[in-house]
Amino acid sequence: MNSSLLANQTGHSHLRRLFMLRCVAILAQFATLILVHRFLSKDFAWAPMLSAVVFLTLANVLTWWRLTLNYPVGNMELFLQLSLDVLVLTVLLYYGGGSTNPFVSIYLLPLVIAAATLPRRLIWGMAALTLACYSLLMVWYVPFPGGHAQHAATQMQQMDHANHNMEAAPAATTSPLTDAFDVHVLGMWLGFVISAVVVAYFAVEMANAVRGRDAQLNRVREEILRNERIVALGTQAAGAAHELGTPLSTMSVVIGEMRHDCNEPEHQENLNILNEQVRNCKRILDSLLAHAQESSSELSLEEFVRNLLDEWQLLRPTVQYRFHVKGQQPSPRVRADLALRSALLNLLNNAADASPIEMDIMLFWTEEYLVLEIHDHGPGLTSEAASRAGSAFFTTKQEGRGLGLFLANATLERLGGSVRLSNRAGGGATTEVILPLRSIAA
Repeated sequence: MNSSLLANQTGHSHLRRLFMLRCVAILAQFATLILVHRFLSKDFAWAPMLSAVVFLTLANVLTWWRLTLNYPVGNMELFLQLSLDVLVLTVLLYYGGGSTNPFVSIYLLPLVIAAATLPRRLIWGMAALTLACYSLLMVWYVPFPGGHAQHAATQMQQMDHANHNMEAAPAATTSPLTDAFDVHVLGMWLGFVISAVVVAYFAVEMANAVRGRDAQLNRVREEILRNERIVALGTQAAGAAHELGTPLSTMSVVIGEMRHDCNEPEHQENLNILNEQVRNCKRILDSLLAHAQESSSELSLEEFVRNLLDEWQLLRPTVQYRFHVKGQQPSPRVRADLALRSALLNLLNNAADASPIEMDIMLFWTEEYLVLEIHDHGPGLTSEAASRAGSAFFTTKQEGRGLGLFLANATLERLGGSVRLSNRAGGGATTEVILPLRSIAA
């Protein structure tokens, strides 16, 4: 894979940002340890704390080397990288006062980064990891040298010793200062739990909303591009229909003269076929013009489909078909939508190209939908045809343009319907049209 392209991928960009943030964090950790050693106390467990920071430094060096490899960075890898930061931070906090350390809120940083970059399950995984580490530091940790925890423990020992010497005085078990500090630490933990849950929840919901918006924008963009392409094709088709009138008239005149001058029966038969095809072409052009000038008529669904099949039979007279109707009578009233008529003609022609001898056509309807199934008896669909069917300019025919199924699919989607192509177990393919009746209801 091209390294420049890989560097621009989302996973690599996230890991590169994490590498930069970790560099800053390592410098801050070294600086904090030096300042604590210089101004606060020298009694910390410096060896394990420095070892943890050095380990994180080596891990960051490996991360820099990882960024040079030509392999994509997945979500799980990002999660493991963030988990490493959480574990190193846990080690530092364990030897630095545990949950009493003021830097314990840094646990929110890897959670926020995970919320901005990872999917839902990994976000909740990071929330669980940070909450578990924080909760463990509430119980197991090394107190600050000379800090409040040690001071409270010393105070407790002194009070116990005084209680042994003063038998008449009531036994004191805790100090008000110790109780207040414990409540403060517990409140910090509870605030972190609430913050972690809120961050994870709202980040997941916002990410889902953004992904949904992006998907919707992509669909709208694709529909706009497809509609623009259809409009361009319609404009070109209208111009071609206008220009075809003259050559068809010329051909009709020439064929008439040749029929008048030719006396051989074989040639006469061929000229009759040519003349019939020219008349069919002129009839199609006249029909297009008539349909463009008139509004859609209203008729029953069964009548609409039967008229469509009669018109299609004129174009494909050699194809034998069986028409089956199933539905509650009378059939619903619909508008004879011109775009739907053209779409169904395209689907019938595609099926006839695959099965030029015979076909089975079945019409069903319910109160909400109509279903038209076209069963051909051809070789069926290849894997490529099944995956790319309906794409513009894709065709399996030697002289095809790849527009018939594309235009039919676009028209039916505009009406709220769909086209499904599938192979049958006994051989042949099925073209299934599903359309809500409300979109063409009269």
